[in-house]
Parts: sequence; structure tokens; C-alpha cells
Amino acid sequence: QVQLVDSGGGLVQAGGSLRLSCATSGRAFSSFSLGWFRQAPGKEREFVAALSRSGGLTAYADSVKGRFTISRDNAKNTVYLQMNSLKPEDTAVYCCAAGSAVLAGREGQYDYWGQGTQVTVSS
Repeated sequence: QVQLVDSGGGLVQAGGSLRLSCATSGRAFSSFSLGWFRQAPGKEREFVAALSRSGGLTAYADSVKGRFTISRDNAKNTVYLQMNSLKPEDTAVYCCAAGSAVLAGREGQYDYWGQGTQVTVSS
């Protein structure tokens, strides 16, 4: 059984920063590729960022490129999403995900999901 626990969300003003964390347990963390997705009210869940098992490959949605950074700490079994220059349109529930693909940008490529953490950006 693999468990992912998201944390770090909150309320922040536009232009501010937040760092989301996702702690994993239950299987070798280094065997997973990792991703972050988000879902805003009334919208479908969308891809945000992905990181390969080795940490050497990353992918980002165009809407967050240059502002968000995904990283992993294999010693702590944790993946992070550093979010800078936040905008009101970044408001959503953010979920981390883990899977076995080398680098995955689609929901169907992930096997395990966190419960989500709310990020609200005020204007």
C-alpha cells in the first residue's frame, strides 16, 4: 500500500510564494516518477509539473513555467512544488501523484494520489 500525504497549501496574496510538500510511504520512493496536478472549482483536473525517477527530467504546464519548480528529496521520501509569483488563477486544490512511467504528464500514467491541499491566491 502506497500513501501520499499533501501539505503546505494556504491563502496567499498575488505575487507571493508557497511550497507544497507530498510525503510518501509504503514503497521505495526512488522507484516513482512524481507529478503535481490541480483542480480549480468547476474545472477539470490539469497537469502542473512532473519529475522523473532520477530527478534529472522535468516537465511543466505552460501556465506555470518559470514560476513553479518541482523537486524531490529521496532521503525524506518527499516531493515538493515551489510556487512563486502566484496569480489568482493558480487557485485550486493541488494533488501529488506517483507512478512508474519515466516522466508522466497525464493522469492515467499515475497509480497513486494524495488527498489534495487547497491553494487560494487573492488579488
